Amino acid sequence: MTTENPLLALREKISALDEKLLMLLAERRQLAVEVGKAKLTTHRPVRDIDRERDLLDRLIQLGQRQHLDAHYITRLFQLIIEDSVLTQQALLQQHLNKTNPHSARVAFLGPKGSYSHLAARQYAARHFDAFIESGCAKFQDIFQQVETGQADYAVVPVENTSSGAINDVYDLLQHTSLSIVSELTIPIDHCVLVATSTTLDDITTVYSHPQPFQQCSQFINRYPHWKIEYCESTSAAMEKVAEANSPHVAALGNEAGGGLYGLQVLERNLANQTQNITRFIVLARKAIDVSDQVPAKTTLLMATGQQAGALVEALLVLRNHNLIMTKLESRPINGNPWEEMFYLDIQANLESTSMQAALRELTAITRSLKVLGCYPSENVVPVDPA
Repeated sequence: MTTENPLLALREKISALDEKLLMLLAERRQLAVEVGKAKLTTHRPVRDIDRERDLLDRLIQLGQRQHLDAHYITRLFQLIIEDSVLTQQALLQQHLNKTNPHSARVAFLGPKGSYSHLAARQYAARHFDAFIESGCAKFQDIFQQVETGQADYAVVPVENTSSGAINDVYDLLQHTSLSIVSELTIPIDHCVLVATSTTLDDITTVYSHPQPFQQCSQFINRYPHWKIEYCESTSAAMEKVAEANSPHVAALGNEAGGGLYGLQVLERNLANQTQNITRFIVLARKAIDVSDQVPAKTTLLMATGQQAGALVEALLVLRNHNLIMTKLESRPINGNPWEEMFYLDIQANLESTSMQAALRELTAITRSLKVLGCYPSENVVPVDPA
């Protein structure tokens, strides 16, 4: 007579509860959509910080009565609140710009499984019912696909908290006619991915895009016998490792992407910095309007003169209009040695009075000034409980 495994019954109960949780989360998101529609008519801001903080405080009190940890509740509901905010922002933006949420073709770097592919999926899941994936071998190909109408949107990385700016993308932004229409950030968890049972010492060759190698340099340096092979994307590296099916080769990439190629994680959390996050921008042929109910960013491309204090003078214009600059990046101007273009991210709506006044003053004192885009800020800073 066989004894029934008591774990099976418990796991079935947990699975049933998980299904109920999913149904409740879907119901909550639908209520967030209804709240967004109400804000369309009342013209209230998407975010209500006091309301979010009161909600967290109340949930923590209720949770503690059920012996649930305050930190656990905070982390869980900060994520739920972020989803609600982004859902409402997408609704307001679709209404303002009369965009079609049904389907779109999105271009990104690499075959399926790359970080850019995951970012494209994350963006599309928020904004479209369905989307067609278009993987590209080079950043230039991504831009060209959207410029020529083969794709509707481009999703490209612009900076990483560990390795800094992605210069190839900034250089392409100098010459494109495309506009930035959105941004998103995704946490990056680089893993050693292998096709078969092996050890770190048995590996002799590691494949990946240059960025992961740069972001994981401290870990890589522990294995000086590894031969580093650069690929055009992390997914291309995974493909090579899957085809080789050898205990002596590995790829650096993400676990979800590795799963698409049947790879296993040998080691994870490899980045030099614990908080390893990549910021992506979304580009389209047509600029968008941004509702004054949502937080907005404006990105400028500016060339100052070479006279002393030219950049300082330009930045003082922003300060005088109480405009917060969140990013300043410089890149060389092709054909003009020792001259640079400056990329500025500013926390402001392009149509705001202060931003328009600043643009007029900057136009007068700079050699050139171009608005690369105004777009909703999708970096939702979580509210902490009181």
